[in-house]
Amino acid sequence: MTTPAPVADLAAFAPIDLVELNAHAALQTRIDRKYVLPLAQLPEIIAQLPASTRLLQICGTSTLAYASRYFDTPELDSYLTTARGRRRRFKVRARTYVDSGDSFLEVKTKSGRRATVKQRVPVADVALDDSGREQAAALLTAGEIPQAAHVARRLRPSMDSRYRRITLMLPGAVTAEDSRTTIDIDLEWSAAGRGILRTPDRVIVETKSGRRAGAMDRALWRAGHRPTSISKYGTGMAALYPELPSNKWCRTLQRHFADAERSADERTPS
Repeated sequence: MTTPAPVADLAAFAPIDLVELNAHAALQTRIDRKYVLPLAQLPEIIAQLPASTRLLQICGTSTLAYASRYFDTPELDSYLTTARGRRRRFKVRARTYVDSGDSFLEVKTKSGRRATVKQRVPVADVALDDSGREQAAALLTAGEIPQAAHVARRLRPSMDSRYRRITLMLPGAVTAEDSRTTIDIDLEWSAAGRGILRTPDRVIVETKSGRRAGAMDRALWRAGHRPTSISKYGTGMAALYPELPSNKWCRTLQRHFADAERSADERTPS
């Protein structure tokens, strides 16, 4: 992974632990918005946030490392159904919280009724063994994915991603005004035979708010940033495999991945 990038001064924000953050998060239905912006502009955005903003800290750390391994079929059904806007689609990944070592198998599905469901179960590591495939099949079935067991049997690693995440809770968490924000930095994608792709001068900001936009959204809008279509898996795969159909993320790729750093992956495969 790259050397940790400098970020905005967050010391002014009072800390919040994961239990309290999740308690607030459970109180409202959210609208998600994603933004991609230059790392250099992050400090001026952070400076506009309310002083009562809270900063997630776990064991004294507020910038937490994440690693995800994505799984797809040999025909890339997960990627292609999303790229082509199919009503029924799925995403399967094993996510590791690097600082704690905890790993989870996560399955996100969108049914024909357009309901999006994300489910996860703890796993020992990111390898998809027989037990993991059974769990994936159960989660895909619950998400109404056709031939879920057949799909799960054919899953294999397709892409890895790594990044560091900052999580903020903005004031008003028990009202429609409240919002939660994640800021992902030191972004990295890799795939077998495609090397490593890094965008060290970009950050992905995702806001989760009620029907009314939160303070982070308003700060981003004032700086000229608007929500964009980006998926760590979809956009990462499209950047690593330019021959794949990628119209869904074309503008994002042109604006934010054109100058991405590319290098060979010399790490030992896990």
